[in-house]
Amino acid sequence: MKRVLLVLALLVLAAAGWVWYVNYGDHDPGPSAAAGPASVERGAYLARVGNCMACHTDRGGAAWAGGRAIDTPFGIVYSSNLTPDARTGLGSWTADDFWRALHHGRSRDGRLLYPAFPYPNYTEVTRADSDAMHAYLRTVPAVERQNTRHALRWPYSTQAALAVWRALYFRPGVYEPDPEQSAEWNRGAYLVRGLGHCAACHTARNVLGASSEMMDLSGGLIPMQNWYAPSLAAASEAGVAHWSPKDIARLLRDGASAQGTVLGPMAEVVLYSTQYLTDADAVAMGVFLKSLPQIPPSEPGPTPPVDPKVAERGARIYSQHCAQCHGLRGEGVPGAYPPLAGNRAVTLPITANLVQVVMGGGYPPATEGNPRPYGMPPYVMLLNDADVAAVLTHLRTSWGNRAGPVSELDVARQRGGPR
Repeated sequence: MKRVLLVLALLVLAAAGWVWYVNYGDHDPGPSAAAGPASVERGAYLARVGNCMACHTDRGGAAWAGGRAIDTPFGIVYSSNLTPDARTGLGSWTADDFWRALHHGRSRDGRLLYPAFPYPNYTEVTRADSDAMHAYLRTVPAVERQNTRHALRWPYSTQAALAVWRALYFRPGVYEPDPEQSAEWNRGAYLVRGLGHCAACHTARNVLGASSEMMDLSGGLIPMQNWYAPSLAAASEAGVAHWSPKDIARLLRDGASAQGTVLGPMAEVVLYSTQYLTDADAVAMGVFLKSLPQIPPSEPGPTPPVDPKVAERGARIYSQHCAQCHGLRGEGVPGAYPPLAGNRAVTLPITANLVQVVMGGGYPPATEGNPRPYGMPPYVMLLNDADVAAVLTHLRTSWGNRAGPVSELDVARQRGGPR
């Protein structure tokens, strides 16, 4: 019995030592690259690819000075000041310090960072790219702005809880190219998995906020936003295996292509980030996304029954408010209003996005390739929950669409705000 207890004690000590090493141990950052004008220019581009300024700039605040509130299921995390201010920003951070934050999720003082900063993805960023981003951030105007203290509930506010989370769900590691794939595929994989951090939205999270499988890209509800990021590996959702890489690149850069249009949070990503991708990088991401293993399509079931009164109400509302743009039979207008017949965004099993678009409107981003996009007005003040449910049920069960109806409860949950 004593021998068993001794073995258990040794195992506990070993596990504790491993947890300490993963979270607090010193990791060699490797050599730093020299910072010159070319490195600064490259760093500016990479910061755009990572969409860093979107989070690190508060609404109405100075660029890169932080302070934006990021709502999470565990409380509010406030983004930090990335300007080169010596007292409140990154002015005293070395390239080693910056790389350690991206690669290992640790601040300059050794404090563990919360994964609202997506270092589980950024850990794959190379040292050279990290150095370029650091060089660029040292050139932005310095702003003296003290970082706002996070408002997280206990025990999520403690470093001990964060250390346990990291031991369970985080492993540092730089992207390793796949020798069996082309250089273009590897470049796309590096951008999607690393700086692009696509999995941060397009992968489901568990009750502790961790992705069950970091890179499966099989879709997930974006916490606190009530938007669903559809699966990039399912033809019935947002899979692009049947698209050409150039068409995928066009969607990433323009926000619209012949096959679809982006709305909601993805519209912001295109507006602030992916529209600035080079042609080569956008196509490389398309090559990688096109190659994702596809989830086999499920067999279509019988058309769900719809209450005749709901069906009549939905058809009437559609005729009054929707048909003039989307057509009497949901055919849409090419280049302006998307078709609703056969539109997989309409038939998604999760209806959160449809409710959001009808109530809050839908606005693609204005980009160089699509400078005057057509939008949809909000109907939140015009239609009640029963109206929204009825018209969405009409869309999902008409013109060959064979999806389930939308209930008043589904709409009420969305109208009530983030959960």
